Amino acid sequence: MEDNNEDRQRREDEQFMRKALAEAEAALAVDEVPIGAVVVCGGRVIARGHNLTETLCDVTAHAEMQALTSAAAYLGGKYLDGCTLYVTVEPCVMCAGAIGWAQVRRVVYGAPDEKRGFTRYAPGALHPKATVTAGVLEDDCRRLMQDFFRGRR
Repeated sequence: MEDNNEDRQRREDEQFMRKALAEAEAALAVDEVPIGAVVVCGGRVIARGHNLTETLCDVTAHAEMQALTSAAAYLGGKYLDGCTLYVTVEPCVMCAGAIGWAQVRRVVYGAPDEKRGFTRYAPGALHPKATVTAGVLEDDCRRLMQDFFRGRR
């Protein structure tokens, strides 16, 4: 029985990560760093976001920040304690802090960010009750980033 729950959760995580990857593709289409995020509540996507740092000329306009702001507006409150955030790349320290303040209880990410990821610099930034699932569709998430930066060099 437990394996079935784990399999179901893995399939659900992959389904929602594909939606986050679609957001990353939207970022790529407007020449932004291709990171995408979705917020899921009650089994459905309530918010989406992708990097807009170049478009908005704002270093804080990360995919996670866009999705958190949209989710809070949708729910009519700043706390997202019943929500899961799916993001294609491990959140940075700034985003992890915002995720913590929003009380998101579950974070799922694709590719790790060895240079700027929160697990290296601020592993305690999330809400104490938050859980993290890493590596969902990791190869797809990593490849999108590598292709983007390879094209910039």
